[in-house]
Amino acid sequence: MFFEVRENALLCREGNETILLEPWGVSALRVRATKNARFTGEDHALEPPAERTCRITLTDQGASIEKGKLRAFVSCRGWMEFYNWDRRVLKEFHRNFRGANDHSPSMKLEARSYKPAAGDDYGVTLRFEANPGEKLFGMGQYQQPNLDLKGCVLELAQRNSQVSVPFCLSNLGYGFLWNNPGVGSVIFGANETVWHARLTPDLDFWLTAGDTPQEIMENYTAVTGRAPEFPENALGLWQSKLRYRTQAEVLAVAEEYHRRGIPLDVIVIDFFHWVRQGDWSFDPVYWPDPAAMVRQLHAYGTRCMVSVWPTVDRKSVHYAEMTERGLVIRTERGSVQCFDFQGDTVIYDAENPAAREYIWEKCRESYYSAGIDMFWLDEAEPEYSAYDYEHFRHYTGPALRVGCRYPLDHAMAFYQGMRREGQRDIVNLVRSAWVGSQKYAALLWSGDIPSTFAALRDQLAAGLNAGLAGIPWWTSDTGGFFGDVRAPGFNELLIRWFQFSAFCPVLRMHGDRDPHDIPRLSDLDYGGGFSDTGRPNELWSYGEEVYAILKKALELRLSLKPYIKSVFDQASRNGSPVIRPLFYEFPEDGHCWEIDDEYMFGPDYLVAPVLYEGVRERTVYLPQGVWRSLYGGVPVTGPVTLTAPAPLDTIPVYVREYR
Repeated sequence: MFFEVRENALLCREGNETILLEPWGVSALRVRATKNARFTGEDHALEPPAERTCRITLTDQGASIEKGKLRAFVSCRGWMEFYNWDRRVLKEFHRNFRGANDHSPSMKLEARSYKPAAGDDYGVTLRFEANPGEKLFGMGQYQQPNLDLKGCVLELAQRNSQVSVPFCLSNLGYGFLWNNPGVGSVIFGANETVWHARLTPDLDFWLTAGDTPQEIMENYTAVTGRAPEFPENALGLWQSKLRYRTQAEVLAVAEEYHRRGIPLDVIVIDFFHWVRQGDWSFDPVYWPDPAAMVRQLHAYGTRCMVSVWPTVDRKSVHYAEMTERGLVIRTERGSVQCFDFQGDTVIYDAENPAAREYIWEKCRESYYSAGIDMFWLDEAEPEYSAYDYEHFRHYTGPALRVGCRYPLDHAMAFYQGMRREGQRDIVNLVRSAWVGSQKYAALLWSGDIPSTFAALRDQLAAGLNAGLAGIPWWTSDTGGFFGDVRAPGFNELLIRWFQFSAFCPVLRMHGDRDPHDIPRLSDLDYGGGFSDTGRPNELWSYGEEVYAILKKALELRLSLKPYIKSVFDQASRNGSPVIRPLFYEFPEDGHCWEIDDEYMFGPDYLVAPVLYEGVRERTVYLPQGVWRSLYGGVPVTGPVTLTAPAPLDTIPVYVREYR
């Protein structure tokens, strides 16, 4: 192995592989490796660091580079180890004669392997030794109940309800970013950790060390970006359903909320308010005066959000121009089609700057000029009829190599457009995200999920891990998306989900409620009257008993608005999630690293949601400190495990007292 010190970076060469280690943030290093003649120069998720000072040492055994608490050692035989101070936290996994180890060297297994694809691209695999007792968190959003991801196999790809944000936080005191926007996988196995990129010119990862989860998150978000200030007028109730079909329906719902004295912060206009996908405008038959509608909503104190899909129907008014100008995602073989839901469509290419400008300008003309406040960036993975990633090519390269960053670029198009118009109170709802989406005011929601208690349990893990991947603004479809109001227990599920949502970053009613027995407004196969609508989904739509319970939970959230705003401000300031596992606030308590059915809502509120049908009490663990129930009673000193009452109208919540 040949070592060279180059401008505060350590360059290592052996054969035709080049490794570059350089300081990149607080107690952080970026590591790149390639078998090409040079690195691509792409920073991907990383913003340039403010300063690059470090300490590099060359010895007979190898070379080391130190940045704050993080130290990397590269042996003369080419394998790497990483330390938080003097405690080793990561070691490359190799089984070959080049590196001394106690295992079978005859396997000839390298820590870094490159499988040639085409041109400068490879399929790249990186292996690390597994650490006994390690716990791993983050990585975005996966529809599973596992909060601790150790033992999991994760696809690094975007799908409806699956969000790949490849950053993991370890209880051993480090955070690891797979700085690659392509499709791949990771195995957090008991014997090894294996990262794989299916198509890439470079191996690229970033590592930071910290003594607490908060320190690690602060280091990570310092180089990937933090969420802006969250609008105070969006901290209350968001009302949505599948789907408000007319201007009159929207105004009637807002008027009823106003009549009942219930503050409504946001109302959402869902899909097929347009004539065809890709028109990005209201169907004038059903939306005759959007500007007047928005003015009335604003008079009620309600912001208006409108759904924007990235799909473009062949019969859209914009299809010919967009395809002629190369503003859509290309297909590599066969039919030029990306999605076939309610039309034969292609998808605009968010990774093309000209395409981003195009879609924003059309939405500015049709929506923003009418006073629309916010955008719902649905289908933002993007969703394909089949997730055949080899079949699609973006402006910046094959989907296999770059496709995971599509939702980030999509959110950026709208955020930057709104900023240019002078707006500052920006929040846009998106169905997918990548590393850094948070800096573009992206509110991630967990996609089209079923109305079951099992799905509710999945959302708790999904929301907590999304926050630990750097995406602090998160929400879910309260009650699930696919739900039948006739199903036994649906009302109980809705109540328990709403109570959970009241202690999430955003409280949002949404769902496709069966039965679909409401006639369509039109027999045409296009236009605003074409698509189905679900059953009513307002707070009062499920009977008086349910209404009273939901209203009680909403009033509780509204009473906490100043506190909630302070938690969002903390996310903007240092990257802390709004909802966070117990260990985030109590890292010294080993039991807190085990708990996956409670969480902290900011630093002071411990929430123990009811996640199973029929439950009317549940076990709650309170860490060290003095706690009191949100509903009164005698203070309790932790650490302690107790049984908390949980009648149908109550979610157990405990407030941390400072004495």
